[in-house]
Amino acid sequence: QGQLVESGGGLVQPGGSLRLSCTASGFTMDYYAIGWFRQAPGKERELVSCLSNSDGGTYYPASVKGRFTISRDNTKNTVYLQMNTLKPEDTAVYYCAAQRSTGILPVARAYDYWGRGTQVTVSS
Repeated sequence: QGQLVESGGGLVQPGGSLRLSCTASGFTMDYYAIGWFRQAPGKERELVSCLSNSDGGTYYPASVKGRFTISRDNTKNTVYLQMNTLKPEDTAVYYCAAQRSTGILPVARAYDYWGRGTQVTVSS
């Protein structure tokens, strides 16, 4: 049974940076499309980034484009989300997700594997 575990969340001041990690066990992430999502209290889960496993293509919504970067290290079976210039509105629980598929998968319902999330709080 595959599992995803996120880490790297925490409290950061506005303008600061964090790097989230998501490590898989039980399967090889090379063959999986990856998504990072977030959910703030009282709000729906939203996509912050996704990564294709076939051509390395990425997608970012306008809210994070230019500030967040998704990447993977297949040797560590880990994906990352580098978050720069953080804003209070980035505060949320961040989840990674994986699906054995090619291409970009920008919707949560496309993913079978989910981590339990890591809290990111941006506050002074």
